Amino acid sequence: MNTMRFSSRVDVTEPNAISLAEARARAEGVNLMKLNDSNPTRHGLAPKAIPGVYEANPRGPRAAREALADFLGRDGSRTVDPDRLYLLSSTSQAYSWLIKLLCDAGDVVLSPKPGYPLIESIARLENVSAVEYSLLYDGSWMIDLAQVESLLDEYADRVRALVLINPNNPTGSYVKPGERQRLVGLCAERGVAMIADEVFFDYSLDPFDGNRRLAGERGALTFALDGFSKMLAAPHAKVGWIEVSGPEGDVAETMRRLDVIADDFLPMSDLIAGRIPDLLASADEQTARVRRRTRGNLARLRELLAQDDLGVTDVLRAEGGWNVLLRFPAAIDESDLVLLLIRRLRATAQPGFFFDMTANGYVAVSLLPEPAVFEEGMRRLLEAIRLELGCAAGPVG
Repeated sequence: MNTMRFSSRVDVTEPNAISLAEARARAEGVNLMKLNDSNPTRHGLAPKAIPGVYEANPRGPRAAREALADFLGRDGSRTVDPDRLYLLSSTSQAYSWLIKLLCDAGDVVLSPKPGYPLIESIARLENVSAVEYSLLYDGSWMIDLAQVESLLDEYADRVRALVLINPNNPTGSYVKPGERQRLVGLCAERGVAMIADEVFFDYSLDPFDGNRRLAGERGALTFALDGFSKMLAAPHAKVGWIEVSGPEGDVAETMRRLDVIADDFLPMSDLIAGRIPDLLASADEQTARVRRRTRGNLARLRELLAQDDLGVTDVLRAEGGWNVLLRFPAAIDESDLVLLLIRRLRATAQPGFFFDMTANGYVAVSLLPEPAVFEEGMRRLLEAIRLELGCAAGPVG
């Protein structure tokens, strides 16, 4: 088993004599007068609209983390330690922090293909390479475990993290129990961290049995990402978090270093953090509301496809998430189809190549629109496919 290696970018040198003396005095209960204290809220200068004293905590306000920990452990399946939670503004920010933590310039993170292009973009900004491993479709999506192992061999010590989207976007595939067991073993053997993006986890559509969150995984160093953007369908809330788990020694060293990064950025506003308990109180209801919408639209989509007399379009099995992939004849160029939608039918969609699909003939659509709007959009898409194939308009539904 390889030792976990961290980047050289995070300064974790021992504190100087003054810092040590200050810490010792605080531990002994001495209240030091800070002649250099430049926090205006400690000197009666906070604005009336935002009263209170600001206490910087790199991981986010303690009360908010405790409320979040209670929420995450509410089903009784595990206990979540609030000290292992880091609050920040988004999962995108979490990716950036974790790449800073784990990777030096030129290192590698492994990410899924098909997949959302965000990881590649963030990795590039950090001077790190995102190397893709494949998800394979044969009635359902599976991780190409042999390829993951081959990439770990090929890039060896340069691979610092394996990204798992659970469930993936846009394929909607969860990490299966057997896949999880193998990947945890590989990462533990190689000293590679797992970054588990689980923002869509609670939005099941057509899942297999046995799916579980990777949050709380102890077999390998694991960073589980989630947030209100998907949980509450509230991207404007700007609340995300990292939950750290794994072997105790790795977790302790990780948090020592991650605290440095978090302290440099301090992204969590007290104004937002103060609302986290109330927002969590509505989370289950809001998640259920969105899930009813996505499941209802998927059911209607299947009806429309079954009623389409052309019969050349189908929807790939999606186990979870907000999006699905539609497959149509590969003779139709994806770009041409979307351009026709824009120019003639006043609609648009994302072609499969946006997500690095390995073949032509796919388009990704959202299951979130209101039912009438969703149905009209699907009718326009099916009409565009007919036009691209040179067919006359036919009945749909």
